[in-house]
Amino acid sequence: MYSHIADKLAHGGIIILDGGTGTDIQRRGVPMNGGTWCAEANLTHPQVVREVHADYIAAGADVIIANTFATSPLLFNALGRDDDMIKIDRAAVAIARDAALGHMVAVAGSFSTMRPVLAGSDRTSKQREWPERQARSLFRRKAENLASCGVDLIMMEMMRDTDYSVWASEAALATGLPVWIGISAERHDGGRLTGFGREDQPLEDVIRALTALKPAMISIMHSSPNDTDEAIDILRRHWSGPIGAYPESGYFKMPEWTFVDIIPPEELVARARSWRRKGAVAFGGCCGLGPEHIAALNAAFAS
Repeated sequence: MYSHIADKLAHGGIIILDGGTGTDIQRRGVPMNGGTWCAEANLTHPQVVREVHADYIAAGADVIIANTFATSPLLFNALGRDDDMIKIDRAAVAIARDAALGHMVAVAGSFSTMRPVLAGSDRTSKQREWPERQARSLFRRKAENLASCGVDLIMMEMMRDTDYSVWASEAALATGLPVWIGISAERHDGGRLTGFGREDQPLEDVIRALTALKPAMISIMHSSPNDTDEAIDILRRHWSGPIGAYPESGYFKMPEWTFVDIIPPEELVARARSWRRKGAVAFGGCCGLGPEHIAALNAAFAS
């Protein structure tokens, strides 16, 4: 199904992505796990996960992203659950593929470098690091499993540094599948943009390292709409290929998303139009944004 996406891009079309799958699962009443956030829902509430995908398809998404973000190989390794990651990802992709059956929709596998998150916050616990060789092995296992499950492309999400994000992206690219890299930024004291949760990593350094990998697309995602414009400007200095934008809205306090100050759909469309003028060709939403946001983007941009 990726050929349909590639054809739209080649002919100047706009790609509509889905919204925040994990947070929409939570919004529908599924309990979030204190260690693995939304990952367990693929096994405990598969019908709800399917309904989330189906609603994004009905809203006009060209790409739905399987609920595999939270099954990070680093997180599951830290929990001693390496094999559970494989099992949960297989279930997640099967659910997404079932929802997409009969629709011109591509199914992506989400791939993150999520590590244990401090309870009640959105900050990563930095007590655990992985040697490069071990991390690469864990990333390779995740990538190869997603490929064997039959995803059409791999979405690297919340890439934010020049070490783990690069190693994970290289593992995804090694599968031969199309890879879209999503970079997450946040603003720190002094107004500088860095990788999300990596205040030691200037955003420009992260972008420079990831653009060198030459993926099929690079997006600014899970970033505040207020920071996305500048992040796209920095990206454009280093990247001439396709650009996507899918921001988050609200606040995370592990293990739940707080749905406050969510950007209204019409404002998201207005922001997306400005990102379109900067060259973006794919639009969607991340955490906190739901089917109503995707429907509004589809109405504004679908071709």
